[in-house]
Amino acid sequence: MLTRLASLALERRRLVLTLAVLGFVLITALCAPVMGMLSAGGYDDPKSESTLAATSLRERFNAGDPNFILLATPDRSVDDPAAVEAGRALTAKLKGEDGVASVTSYWGEGTSPDLRSKDGRSALVLARLSGDESAVEKAAKRIAPQVTGAQGALRVTSGGAAEFNRQANDRVGVDLTKAEGIAVPITLVLLVVVFGSGIAALLPLAVAGVSVVGSLAVLRVIAGFTPVSVFATNLTTALGLGLAIDYSLFIVSRYRQERALGRETAAALRTSLVTSGRTVLFSSLTVLLSLCALLVFPLYYLRSFAYAGIGVVVFAMIGSLVVLPALLAAIGPRIDRFDPLAKVRGRRAERAAANPGHGVWHRLATAVMKRPWPVLVVVVLGLAVLVLPFAKASFGLPDDRALPKDMAAAKVGSAIRDDFPALAGQGVQVTLTGGRPDTSQLGSYAEKLSEVPGVARVDTATGSYQAGRRSAPAVPGAEAMFTKDGDAWLSLTSNAEAYSRSGQDMVTDVRAITPPAGATARTAGPAAAYSDTLDSLWSALPYAALIIAVTTFVLLFLFTGSVLIPVKAIVLNLLSLTATFGAMVYVFQDGHLKWLVGDFTNTGQIDVTMPILMFCVIFGLSMDYEVFLLSRIREEYDRTGDNRTAVAAGLESTGSLISAAAGLMAIFFIALISVGFTPVKVLGLGTALAIVTDAVIIRGLLVPAFMRLAGRANWWAPGPLQRLYERLGFRHDEPPAPEEAALQPAAR
Repeated sequence: MLTRLASLALERRRLVLTLAVLGFVLITALCAPVMGMLSAGGYDDPKSESTLAATSLRERFNAGDPNFILLATPDRSVDDPAAVEAGRALTAKLKGEDGVASVTSYWGEGTSPDLRSKDGRSALVLARLSGDESAVEKAAKRIAPQVTGAQGALRVTSGGAAEFNRQANDRVGVDLTKAEGIAVPITLVLLVVVFGSGIAALLPLAVAGVSVVGSLAVLRVIAGFTPVSVFATNLTTALGLGLAIDYSLFIVSRYRQERALGRETAAALRTSLVTSGRTVLFSSLTVLLSLCALLVFPLYYLRSFAYAGIGVVVFAMIGSLVVLPALLAAIGPRIDRFDPLAKVRGRRAERAAANPGHGVWHRLATAVMKRPWPVLVVVVLGLAVLVLPFAKASFGLPDDRALPKDMAAAKVGSAIRDDFPALAGQGVQVTLTGGRPDTSQLGSYAEKLSEVPGVARVDTATGSYQAGRRSAPAVPGAEAMFTKDGDAWLSLTSNAEAYSRSGQDMVTDVRAITPPAGATARTAGPAAAYSDTLDSLWSALPYAALIIAVTTFVLLFLFTGSVLIPVKAIVLNLLSLTATFGAMVYVFQDGHLKWLVGDFTNTGQIDVTMPILMFCVIFGLSMDYEVFLLSRIREEYDRTGDNRTAVAAGLESTGSLISAAAGLMAIFFIALISVGFTPVKVLGLGTALAIVTDAVIIRGLLVPAFMRLAGRANWWAPGPLQRLYERLGFRHDEPPAPEEAALQPAAR
């Protein structure tokens, strides 16, 4: 197949490049509206109890938590006549907007003192927008400009879950453009240095264009059938350019080596594709399967990264194996033009030719293999120190505090926590369906719920309950509000933080109370949704880990013929990853090094989805570098039969390429630190740190040390597996050039 692709690039290069350009332009035009089709939500399991309860509340009872909150601040008191008049007008205006299901206001009927701040200088208007996450976000985008800013005697700011999602979406889009503006110029300069010429430096950009645009096309198509998170685009750009650089660098480097041996363009291109191109194909498969593990999670937030990542990998592979060879065929011997460092490279090449086997990476590998045990012990202990903070990790989900402090939703959230103590805890709702409980059963159930630690008050059709007894009779209209066709629901006011341990204990205790006979009780609200999200993640995580472990082992076995090397790769990757997670806890949970990552609100927790996302993404990228290194080591081992020589030669051949590729990929992920949304900061810093650690520490130190200690056992496999490898395994021997193959006798 790769030989045919090389022939296609040589014989039909104009057609390939023309189709690539036309496809790029067409897909770019079609993908222009993709950002407007994406959502900022996706943290709930659609089949969980809390989601089913929330759906029932919305569709049967027209009820639920307020998701659109207005913070209104007058010049004087909220009870000033001018403020009252403006507040009533604001309330009426909000009620009249399409998509608003209900409104509760300090200036509305039955004024609630809970909606007045402690100092009386601000008040709240609570609204619930109807529909699913996408509909709510669109409604918030349309309504917010109409009811914020100067509203008579009030200054109004919008917040709540709907505005958090909308503002996060908008902010990430703007910040991502800025991040690209930082990373692209730096990358362009370094590409010229790494690739050795202005012409060669443009090649990975072409592959990246194919990869990124192709991935956006995939997201646009999928968004037409299922929700897709806007945050998946963060991975698209960084991973697309990173893989394009990786794959282009290895193919172009091999092409140059073949040209340096005196081979013509056609022969050099065929050999490059059948060797480095073959490795790229195998590497793409390892990254692809690691990202596929995200598909086992029910949260569309995580599944969206799988969609984006799979699209990126597939199109990066197509760009590298189809478009890049056509470009190389068209450029031919002009690939080394416009090299500003030509003289420096020339002197370096002369020294390397005069002293073969004395490069930096060769010397490093040799030094490590002379003292493998000390290197192994010191490096593992150093990584173990970084792992320690992860033992005290505390998890949560993003809320308004993940936004920059100057954004409206963050200001509203902060004001509620500081100035409206009765609303600081998130509410819990319990639905009762199927049992048709009577008044006494409903009251008895409400009494039991009001005794749960963390529950301040329970409201339902039979009245209000506190501390195990009814504290107030039902308000007028409560029967119609809380019951329908024999089903009912109860509203629990909580003083527990939703993502805290006490919040989770409260949900567990509420669900442990037996509902009225025959009724099915389901619990909704932020605390319940978080509890269900954790259960969904922990339930799916073993399957994701199993997918990655099994596919990694199988692929690396087929690649190397060894049973030890795949185990080594998995163990070292886990060590590197957990060290990265420990560093993320130290920075983003404990609040250290803010000068390095920019200001953020320290909640004492990290996004629970980040370690899972980073595990799948980074594991795939680590295998990318593992495959490139092992390819050259195995090639040398097959040629010489000497393990130490093979490791040193393999690291010498790929060490500079891997480190350069890792550095260039890390630049784009580091640029994500400038994004104001905290989970994106975590993803950017964590992935960049893991990439650099893997390329330098794991590949440069631990792999040579381990392979030196294992010796010939590196390549051992039981007899049956060895025979399987001989039949199905990856061949590392370099094929002869076409002109050499023509001189060989035909097989009989």
